[in-house]
Amino acid sequence: MNEVVITGLGFVTSIGHDRRSVVESLREGRCGIKPWNPIAGESLPVRVAGTVRGFDVEGTDPAAWTWPAQWDLDRRLVRSLPPHGVYAVCALEQALAEAGLERRDLDGGNTGLACASGGSPRLMRHHLDRMAAAGWRRGHPLGVVATVAGTLNFNLGAHYGIRGTSCGFVSACTSSSHALGAAFDEIQLGRQDRMLVVGAEDLALETLLPFHAMGALSLEADPACASRPFDQAPDGFVGAGGAVALVLEDAEVARRRGAQVQARMLGWGQAADGFDVAAPHPTGDGLARAITRTLGGAGISAGVVTYVNAHATSTIAGDRAEALALRQAFAGTTPAVSSTKALTGHGLSMAGAMEAAFCVLALTEGFIPGQFHLTRPIPEAEGLDLPRASRCCRPGIALNCNSGFGGTNVCHVFTIPN
Repeated sequence: MNEVVITGLGFVTSIGHDRRSVVESLREGRCGIKPWNPIAGESLPVRVAGTVRGFDVEGTDPAAWTWPAQWDLDRRLVRSLPPHGVYAVCALEQALAEAGLERRDLDGGNTGLACASGGSPRLMRHHLDRMAAAGWRRGHPLGVVATVAGTLNFNLGAHYGIRGTSCGFVSACTSSSHALGAAFDEIQLGRQDRMLVVGAEDLALETLLPFHAMGALSLEADPACASRPFDQAPDGFVGAGGAVALVLEDAEVARRRGAQVQARMLGWGQAADGFDVAAPHPTGDGLARAITRTLGGAGISAGVVTYVNAHATSTIAGDRAEALALRQAFAGTTPAVSSTKALTGHGLSMAGAMEAAFCVLALTEGFIPGQFHLTRPIPEAEGLDLPRASRCCRPGIALNCNSGFGGTNVCHVFTIPN
C-alpha cells in the first residue's frame, strides 16, 4: 500500500481566504459568522451566516461577478461556474501553489479529481424560472453544467485538464468527507499518483432556508453566540459558504519532486446508523463504529489520538449523539475535542474537506483549536476534554469526524510526516 501525504491546502472560508488568516482565526477564536440578510428590506427568521467576504457572486449573471484581485479568473471559465465554483477555483489555485504544482503537472493521467457540492439551487431556480417564462422552449446552454451537483468536477476537470479519475460525491454533510476518503484509496491502491480534493458551497437563500423548515437553523441574532457546539443552549446550526481544496500525493512521488510534505493521511472509515433519514442515532452508534474502523484500518489505537475535530453542528440531537459516540470510541482516553463550526459555521457538503484541512493546520502549526462559545457543556459530554481556548501544543495524531443525512458517518486520521 502506498503512503498518502498532504502537500497543499487552499481556503476560501468565513474565517479567511489563505493559510495565515485561517490559522490566526483558529488560534485566536476569530469568528466568521456575521449578520446575513439576502433579501433587502425583508426580515428573515435566520439572521446570521458564515459569510464569504471579498467576493460578489450574488447576482445571476456571471459576467457581473467580482472576486479579490489576487486571483485572475478567466471569464470564459466563469460563464459555466456556480457561485461556489468561483470559490473552488480560488481555493484550488492556492493549494496547487502551496504544493508547487502547475497545470502542466496535472494532465498526464496520473492526477485525479474528487469534488463535493450540493450544486447551486439559486442558479437552478433562476434558469428554470426563465425556461418556464418562455414556455419551456428556451434555456441557458450552460444552465445544467453550472447548477447540478456535479458542477465542480465538470468545470474543474475540464479547466485543469484532468485525465485521471474525476468524480463528484453527494452525501449531504459527508460529501467532501467521502471525496477525501475515495481520493486516499485511489493513491493508496496505486491507481493515481495525485488527487485534488475540493469541497465548496454557495451561501444563498435557496441553499440555506430549506433547513429552517426542518427546525435545524439557529435563529440567534448575535453572531458571537449563534453557533455553540456541545453547549446546553444551542438552537440550531449556522450555515456557511466557501471552498477548501487539498492536494494528496503518493509520498514517494512527492519526495521525488521535492515537495514539502505537510502531513500523512493514515486512513479513513465509515459506518451508517441505519436509523432515520435526518436524525442521528441517539446513542451515536454509527459514528462510534466509524471511528473504530478508521483507527483499526490505520493500525493505531484510540489512546494515541491527541486531537479530534468533531462534526458537532450546534444542534441538540446531533451534539448529544456525537458526544456519546466519542465517549464510547475513546473510553479510557482523553483526546482534546473541539468543533471549529463555532467559528466558521457549518459548511454543509464542504465541511469534511474544510475540517480535515484544519486538522492538517493543527499538526503543522502546532496548536489545538479551542471549543469556542462553550459555556455549559451538555451532560453527554462529561469526561470529554473540551478546551475553551486554543492550546499551543503539537498534536501527534488528529482525527476528523463528519456525519450527514441518512446516518452517514465518515472519519479521517492524520499525523505529522515521518
